[in-house]
Amino acid sequence: MDKADEVAEIAVFGGVGFSSHGDCESHTVKTPYGDVTAYITSIKGRSVAIIPRHAEEIHIPPHRVNYRANVWAVNSLGVKRIISTNSVGSMRGHPVGSFVVLDDFIDFTCNRPSTFYDDKTVHVDVAEPYCPEIKTALKYALGKQGLSYTEGVYACTEGPRFETRAEIRMMNQFADVVGMTGFPEVVLAKELGLCYASIAIVTNQACGMTTQKLTADEVTEVVGKAQDSIFEILSDAIETIPETRNCMCRFAKEGACL
Repeated sequence: MDKADEVAEIAVFGGVGFSSHGDCESHTVKTPYGDVTAYITSIKGRSVAIIPRHAEEIHIPPHRVNYRANVWAVNSLGVKRIISTNSVGSMRGHPVGSFVVLDDFIDFTCNRPSTFYDDKTVHVDVAEPYCPEIKTALKYALGKQGLSYTEGVYACTEGPRFETRAEIRMMNQFADVVGMTGFPEVVLAKELGLCYASIAIVTNQACGMTTQKLTADEVTEVVGKAQDSIFEILSDAIETIPETRNCMCRFAKEGACL
């Protein structure tokens, strides 16, 4: 890639209710998987590419998000680190509005392209799926804001429907929170040697954890109320992330190709 094309060093993938937020320059990035609109801005002196995962006009449902195009696009902009924001349902009684820094995942999706390598076999290493340096920055930012958080395992389901009570009973034996957008982003980032980590906001209790009906409205309402806090967390984390990568994320594909 031409050095002149490198316009951002960090990317933010925004979840439900997430907008480009603030003074941004719109870039259309062409990829082999389709065009992506990235919003370039400066946060705490760092060049950041923001991609609202569900788009800004017509909401794209989780099973239709063009994950490969999004990850490819930010890589082509020079990005080496991705911070993902995800809305999740709690399977362990986390309070609505609280935060979870993800430390592992389980994939329950079924129809999503999850690799850039359709024509050869690449067994990418995901022993440590989320970048430890970004996780440290996120935890520092949460502490700076005086916000409580936990770490936990994320279960990703296909959507767009909510999960059944039986599915939640099964998944909560292995995972802490459930969502629909965290996979395959994390694996695609690994295939390109990028650092990736996620901060999740609990928007509801998962199906069967309460007697209340699950609605999409409550998800957007919780995220809307937390929007300012989310941006403060992201800003403080972006400022804290070291300029030089000292983690092992960039080596995830070494020895993986057959």
